Amino acid sequence: MGEIYVHHRLLAAPRRWAAVADELNSEPRRQRLSQAGGALYGIWRSQIGRPRDELNAITVWPEGMGAPLEAAGGWCGGQGCVDGVVEAAQRVMRPTLRPLDATPPIRQGNYAFRYFETPSDHWGEFLKLCADAWPGFENAYDSQVIGLWAYETETRPGCRASLLLTRRPNLAMWERSKLPENEREAAVRAKLSRRYDLCDETHVHTTTLITAADERDGARWA
Repeated sequence: MGEIYVHHRLLAAPRRWAAVADELNSEPRRQRLSQAGGALYGIWRSQIGRPRDELNAITVWPEGMGAPLEAAGGWCGGQGCVDGVVEAAQRVMRPTLRPLDATPPIRQGNYAFRYFETPSDHWGEFLKLCADAWPGFENAYDSQVIGLWAYETETRPGCRASLLLTRRPNLAMWERSKLPENEREAAVRAKLSRRYDLCDETHVHTTTLITAADERDGARWA
């Protein structure tokens, strides 16, 4: 049986993002999530491209659950939301090529949240380009594709809305991965760039992982 994922975008009151993240990651809050049938996949803080006080989080729920958004709201969003959250948005999404299971990412790094709006007629080619390019991308840049999820709800008629989450060891490698230095890297970049030609819209912002097990990010990014 597969999993359903919920993407949470949370805006904290000014200077409250760290306190909100600590509460969401606390053992009592995780227990509440578990009792509702879910699990925490990760919490990320803004690095570049989004407000300082915004958090992104992903929770995981069992396939067949009737109302994952309602259940997820008991963790954060609606009733039981954390003190200090002034706005909360949630969207249900399903994994496509990755992740293969619900094991959460635990290594610190530069995590890019990239959003695509891809016409349904191009969706199959879009997925094939991802599958073909990812092995070379990961090998060349010491990077990992965490997941590519399709949102259940459309934001553009006739388009598949999706979220691609990738990890690089640091921000310098994020920039490095955009500028191929040899033919092999150029071939990978050509496949990845072709996706941009297929989609109607794409945008990206970068983050770091609050729930990392190896290293805490203490930089003042925003």
